[in-house]
Amino acid sequence: MKKLCLFLFALVSFGATAQTVLVDKVEDPVEWVSPLVGTDSKYSLSNGNTYPAIAMPWGMNFWMPQTGKMGDGWGYMYSADKIRGFKQTHQPSPWMNDYGQFAIMPVTGKLRFDQDSRASWFSHKAEVVKPYYYSVYLADHDVTTEIAPTERAARFRFTFPQTDSSFVVIDAFDKGSYVKVIPGENKIVGYTTKNSGGVPENFKNYFVLVFDKPFAYTHTWADSLLSDKQELQANHVGAVVGFKTKKGEQVNVRVASSFISPEQAELNLQEIGNDDFETVKAKGKEAWNKQLRRVAVEGGTPEQVRTFYSNLYRTLLFPRKFYEIDANGKVVHYSPYNGKVLPGFLYTDTGFWDTFRALFPFLNLMYPSVNAEIQEGLANTYKEGGWLPEWASPGYRNVMVGNNSASVVADAYLKGVRGQDIKALYDAMLKGANHEGPLTAVGRAGASYYTKLGYVPYDVKINESAARTLEYAYDDFAIYQLAKALKRPKKEIKLYAERALNYRKLYDSSTGLMRGKNQNGTFQSPFNPFKWGDAFTEGNSWHYSWSVFHDVQGLIDLMGGKANFTAKLDSVFSLPPVYDESYYGQVIHEIREMQIANMGQYAHGNQPIQHMIYLYNYAGEPWKAQYWVRETMNRMYTSAPDGYCGDEDNGQTSAWYVFSSLGFYPVTPATDQYVLGAPLFRKATLRLENGKEVVLSAPQNSDENRYIQRMRLNGKDYGKNWLSHTELMKGASIDFEMAATPNKERGTKADAYPYSLSRDK
Repeated sequence: MKKLCLFLFALVSFGATAQTVLVDKVEDPVEWVSPLVGTDSKYSLSNGNTYPAIAMPWGMNFWMPQTGKMGDGWGYMYSADKIRGFKQTHQPSPWMNDYGQFAIMPVTGKLRFDQDSRASWFSHKAEVVKPYYYSVYLADHDVTTEIAPTERAARFRFTFPQTDSSFVVIDAFDKGSYVKVIPGENKIVGYTTKNSGGVPENFKNYFVLVFDKPFAYTHTWADSLLSDKQELQANHVGAVVGFKTKKGEQVNVRVASSFISPEQAELNLQEIGNDDFETVKAKGKEAWNKQLRRVAVEGGTPEQVRTFYSNLYRTLLFPRKFYEIDANGKVVHYSPYNGKVLPGFLYTDTGFWDTFRALFPFLNLMYPSVNAEIQEGLANTYKEGGWLPEWASPGYRNVMVGNNSASVVADAYLKGVRGQDIKALYDAMLKGANHEGPLTAVGRAGASYYTKLGYVPYDVKINESAARTLEYAYDDFAIYQLAKALKRPKKEIKLYAERALNYRKLYDSSTGLMRGKNQNGTFQSPFNPFKWGDAFTEGNSWHYSWSVFHDVQGLIDLMGGKANFTAKLDSVFSLPPVYDESYYGQVIHEIREMQIANMGQYAHGNQPIQHMIYLYNYAGEPWKAQYWVRETMNRMYTSAPDGYCGDEDNGQTSAWYVFSSLGFYPVTPATDQYVLGAPLFRKATLRLENGKEVVLSAPQNSDENRYIQRMRLNGKDYGKNWLSHTELMKGASIDFEMAATPNKERGTKADAYPYSLSRDK
C-alpha cells in the first residue's frame, strides 16, 4: 500500500510539473468561479478591489456580505473577520462607492441593531461563495445566512437556534431613509436615499421584504433609539422583527427593490413568485451557466480553468441593468439624468476609460443582444441628460479623462449591433467631441484648445492634458470610422480622419516618447518620463506613449522604424520600476502595484498600457507578444483572493484575460480586427449568438509551448497577425501549432500586420 501511494504521488507530481493533469471538459462552468478573487485588497494596495457579487449576469441588484462600516467603499475585505450585515449594493468600485443600499442582519439573544454591536465573527472556512448563492455561519448569533438572488429580488434563508430571541434587523442607512412594518402581512417596506453622487434630488431605492413567519416582536429605530412606532422617517432608520424559533428552524425572506416606486418593488418581487429557496438557487445557477457556457475551454490546468471562469464572471457583471418591467410588461426606467420614469432600456455602473478597451468589444463578439440594449440605453441617456456618459454611476460622474463613449458607440455599430437610435448617438458623439460638458469628465475638457491647436496644452490649467489629447485623437478615429459607415459628408469624414492624427503633435523625438506641450508649441519642461500623473492619467509617459491604438504604424514611423519601436517596447520590461510620485504627493496604489510586479515599467494593474504587449505584431516580432501575453497571464492573474494585480475595474482587466486566453485581443475597437497573441488552452469553443461556432485548437499547447509555429484558418494556412471579426461571425475553425521556440519567420512581413490608419488605402 505504501509503495502504491508513493507511485500515485509521483505520478500526480510529474503530471502537475509537465502540465499533463488537465481539465478535459467543463460541464458546470459556474462551479469553477470564485467570486472572492480580488477581495484581498485595501486602500493602499489593490489586488482587484472587488467584492463577492451575489447576483445575476448584468443584474440590477447585487448582494454582498458587509464587513466594512456603513458608507465604506471597501464593503467586503477578505482580511476582515466580522460581518455587519448583508447589503444590497450597486457599487461598481470602492472609488465610486455605492448608491441605493440597505442591509439585512439576523441577530439572536440580546437585541442589537447598530452596525457594530450586531456584527458577528465569521470564518472563510464556514463561508460558501458562488455567483448564484452565498452562505455563512455567524458565530456570535449561531445563525447561518443564505442568499439566492434574481435580477431585482432575492431569497434569504436564516437558520436559527432554539431561542425566543431571534431577530432580523433591517438597516435603511443614513442620509434620509424610511421604514414601515406591516405585521398583518409579515412585511416591511421602506426606502433608502443613500448615494455617492450622480443622482437627482428625488432619488430613492424602494424596498420590500416579506417573511414566511409571523412577527412576535416589532420595532423601528432611528439612529441609536428604538421606537414603538410601526412607521418611521428620519436621517437613519431601520426596523427589527423578532420570532421564537426552534433549533434549526429556517425563516425565509423574499426581498426586492425598485428605483421607480413601492408598487414597482412589489412587482419586482414577482421575479421569485412561488419559488422556494432551492428553486431560486437552481434557476440562478442555470442563468449563470447559460452565459458562461458560451465560452467553453478545455485542456488547461484546474487553476487556469478556475481563473478563466472567474474572470468571465467578472466580465458579465457590469454595466448593470437599470431598467425594470412595469405592470404592463413594458421596459421602463427611472432616469438618474432627469429624475423621471421613462420607457426603454438603461444600463449603468461602468467607466468607459476602462471598459472601451476590451469589455465592450467582448460584448460585441459574444453578447451583442445585451450590448444592443446598452446602446439603446446610451441613446436614452443622451436624450434625458444631453450628453453621453463617460463614467456613469448611476448618472454622470466627474472622474477620469477621455471621450471614449465614441469608441463604445462606434465599435458596437461597426460590428453589427443594431436596434439603437444611431442618429441620436452620432449627434451625441459630435457634441461630445467638440464641446466641454457640464462636468470635466463629460464632453471634452479643453475642447476649444484641442479643435484649434490639435492638442490640449499643458500650461492652461487642464490636468492630465497629454492623456486627454491622445485619447481624443483615438476617439476622433472612432468617429471617423462611424462617419464612413453612416455615409456622412466627405468634409466631415475628412475632418475626423485628420484629427485622428493629432497624437503626432505630442511626440518628442528627443526622448522618443509622448510629452505634454505648452500653448506656444514648446514641450513641457522639465520632463521626467517616470513621473506619474501630471500630463498623464494614472500612469507616466512610458505607459501612455503607446496610446495610439488606431495608428501603430504612424507611431513606428515617428520612433524611427521597426527596430527602434520594438527596442522601445522591450525597454518597458527591462527598465527598473522607478517612479516619481510628486504630482500626487504620495505613492498611489497604482504605482505600488507596478513597483512590486517585477515586470519593469509594465503596469498591467492599470488600463493605459494593457494593449501594449500586442503591438509587437505591428513591427514584425509577434513571438514577443506571444511570450509576454503568457507571462502576464501566469504572473498577474490567479483564482485566489489576491488574484488581480490592480483594480479589476468593471470587467476590463478580466476581459483582457478572457480575450488573451483565447489568443487574440481588440487593440483597436472600431475596426474589424483582433490582434493575435497565443491561446492559453488546448481548445476553446465560442458559441456565438447567431448559432455559429468558433473553435480554437492548440493541441500541443503547454507552459513551454507558448509560441505559434503555424496557424490554419478553416483548414488553410494563415500568416496574418490578426483575425477578422466579420470572418469569425461566420463561424471558424482556427488551428494553432504550438512549440517551445518562436517561429521568427511567421508574421514578420508588412502584409501580415494589423490595421493602422497610416496604412489605410
